Amino acid sequence: MDELNWKILACLQVNARESFSSIGRKVGLTSPAVKERVAKMQDAGIIQDFKTVVSHTHLGFQLRAIITLRAFVGKLKPFLEHVKNFDEVLNCYRITGNENIIMEVVLQNQSHLEKFIDTLITYGETRTHIILSNVISNAQVKKVNK
Repeated sequence: MDELNWKILACLQVNARESFSSIGRKVGLTSPAVKERVAKMQDAGIIQDFKTVVSHTHLGFQLRAIITLRAFVGKLKPFLEHVKNFDEVLNCYRITGNENIIMEVVLQNQSHLEKFIDTLITYGETRTHIILSNVISNAQVKKVNK
């Protein structure tokens, strides 16, 4: 990753739909040169996907929460297979520490949260943290100067 790739990556992290010609003007390259660099970053696995950010509240999900799960003995593997079927789960990570799992979920209301927790407690003990607001969201990956 050279400086130009870092600049291109910064532009795409702000707006993945920005045109190659617009990025080229910002970084001092032609549109085809930017396109080639982006393709190479995709091939290398640096850029993995382009996604749309959705407003969950506008879609009727009034609650967002972080839920941790401490799996019961023998329940972790079944949970890892089943979690992919939960529509509420935006992100799920297997973690170290007292809990095995941490999830970011969206829910319509408190009743929906209660039903979702009732499903989860068949796999283990849960802790729920309601998200009040975003402090940092989808922060850019930046070059670290050592």
